Amino acid sequence: MSEIDHKINTETKLNQKEIKEAFRKGINAELARALKQKYEVLDLLKDTTKYKKDIVNIYKNITFSYEKVPDQANYKAPVEEKAKKDPTIKNGQILVESNTDARFMNAKVTGAALIPSLYAKYKTDLFLFINQLDVFSGQAAASDISASIERTLTLHYTVFTVDAKEINSGTCGIKFTSDVNTPAKIISGFVSKIAAEITRRITLALSKAEAAPKK
Repeated sequence: MSEIDHKINTETKLNQKEIKEAFRKGINAELARALKQKYEVLDLLKDTTKYKKDIVNIYKNITFSYEKVPDQANYKAPVEEKAKKDPTIKNGQILVESNTDARFMNAKVTGAALIPSLYAKYKTDLFLFINQLDVFSGQAAASDISASIERTLTLHYTVFTVDAKEINSGTCGIKFTSDVNTPAKIISGFVSKIAAEITRRITLALSKAEAAPKK
């Protein structure tokens, strides 16, 4: 268990599997709630039995890779980077290229028929993938033993249009203090704000796409 898992377990008695499921369902619910304010939403996780075949098919036809976090102020879809060269030796020293760029888990569609088939079945023309959830704890000042440690919760996501074009992706995060240790409070108090921001980014991306000159 991570530090936050231990804290949540102590306060709620939920085990690791239950904690993971609480966040999964909560994140999904907040995103659906935020998106429904602007769009019609088909929520595959609302009924995993009904949509089981579609969910399995989606996982079969996507892959994930770590890529540079895009600049949301001037968004461009990340491009797959060339494979790094093997370490070289110079003057008896091994030289390894370092990369300090922030990375996120991005989704890529590998099956050309996936999105057209979902559109044909459900008439959905926008697809949101939540790829990863991170919760990191900071450090309190050593001189302040009463200080609450600050945490950062981050979602990694990708948005595709009906033509499988990646119109927005990246990370969206929010800070909260370590005295909040129940999934329900974390989700309603903080994930809800992330959901609203992702919805805003999607709306902005669509408006830019509509305003762009047609090729």
